[in-house]
Amino acid sequence: MQKPHETGPGAITPDGCAVELYARLPARREPGIIHAAAGEGATILELGCGTGRVTHPLIALGHAVTAVDESPEMLERVRGAETVQAKIEDLDLGERRFGAVVLGSHFISEPSGVLAAAWLATCRRHVADDGCVLIEQHSPAWFDIAADGEHERDGITFRLRDVTRPEPEVVYATIEYQAGDLLWSQTFGSRRLDDAALGNLLGAAGLAFDGYLSDDHAWLRAVPAASM
Repeated sequence: MQKPHETGPGAITPDGCAVELYARLPARREPGIIHAAAGEGATILELGCGTGRVTHPLIALGHAVTAVDESPEMLERVRGAETVQAKIEDLDLGERRFGAVVLGSHFISEPSGVLAAAWLATCRRHVADDGCVLIEQHSPAWFDIAADGEHERDGITFRLRDVTRPEPEVVYATIEYQAGDLLWSQTFGSRRLDDAALGNLLGAAGLAFDGYLSDDHAWLRAVPAASM
């Protein structure tokens, strides 16, 4: 199985992400979706926060955010949040619980399902009994239309190339990001989760599906199973 990795200028994190690239990527709809689902003033645990692309807008919306990332170089860019350096699967904040735990960046779509299960277990450990877990996956429709191509957004050119489907419901590809003369590339794999697979994955972590938050089913809400 191909391991995700990234190349390009600047620091590259242990899990293969380019710090300078992530510092350039703006937030899009994510803060609004999270804010609406979490509720006014909810405390938020953001897993895999990167350079604070989503963290900073959430703080501006009135949330106290605890931002977690494995990379100290990423966390150096985060302002206004409590920061914790840790791998998601290893995170243990003791008795602390949060109104919302965010697992974004399509983490749950990782192909093996093993890390996804571990990350969801971390979500369950840290969500309040009356709280929610907000999860981003690759939109199910994306797996049917993913193909080599390019587009431009926010001054960055995105090129998807080398798209392959080595097994049913799995896509591997390389995405290039170009900003002026700077070029980064990232190879990744993603698995489509149907409703049954998603339900099983959540259930194994003690969570229950509570609805989609976007029309493309890329964002969803889960709650502690005991609260259903």
